[in-house]
Amino acid sequence: MGGPRFEPVRTVRAYERVVEQVEEAIESGSLSPGERLASERELMVQFSVSRSTVREALRVLQARGLVRSRPGDPNGAEVLPFTPAALHKSMTTLARVAELSLAELVQFRMVLDSSAVLLAARLRTEEQLAEMSQAVARMREADEAGFGAADVAFHDAIARASGNKLIQVCTDVVRSIVVKLIAEKIAAAPDRRALMEQSIRHHEEVIAAVRAGDGPLAARLSRKAMYDYYAAYVPVAERAALRALLE
Repeated sequence: MGGPRFEPVRTVRAYERVVEQVEEAIESGSLSPGERLASERELMVQFSVSRSTVREALRVLQARGLVRSRPGDPNGAEVLPFTPAALHKSMTTLARVAELSLAELVQFRMVLDSSAVLLAARLRTEEQLAEMSQAVARMREADEAGFGAADVAFHDAIARASGNKLIQVCTDVVRSIVVKLIAEKIAAAPDRRALMEQSIRHHEEVIAAVRAGDGPLAARLSRKAMYDYYAAYVPVAERAALRALLE
């Protein structure tokens, strides 16, 4: 039989509708940071729902970093300024919950890191360049436990040198999820030491290109380094998506 494929109907709970309306008001700017929502009692009247529904909605809005709410506060919940931390939280949830494959995440890291390093090569300060070099020096001296932290410091320095807050947040979120997904596989790799040595060499090449101000070279090296480090953990059929980013 042809015809449309229908999805099962999902019951929408009342608190979800309350959350949606408040989110829309914040996104459209009709509710600004620092303003307060009405009291719980007034919200019950406005939305025509129970107190428990209002409280559940406020809990969700607070968990999303949109409002600060204290139960029973006569003033009503305060609308918070949107911060990179709130974006970080919602992006992390999206990447964990959504059906994102490891290949997609690694591919996005290749795009992000190479763009950050392209910008860093043009815009970095001497201090930021020194931070990158210090991070790699720490990678060289570190044991396996300290290696990851030094690697994080390197990528953070690159992201900061790009001067773009969105790149910084995305880099942090995507990196931490990729690392979580394959940490055990890397820990079990028989040639961990060789992997670490190879990673240090790649980082040194990237820094040399950044120091020379050669953005396109730095970006190309960054993508290649990411591919060399992660491709083995991605299913063979999906590696072509990563290779597509290598010149």
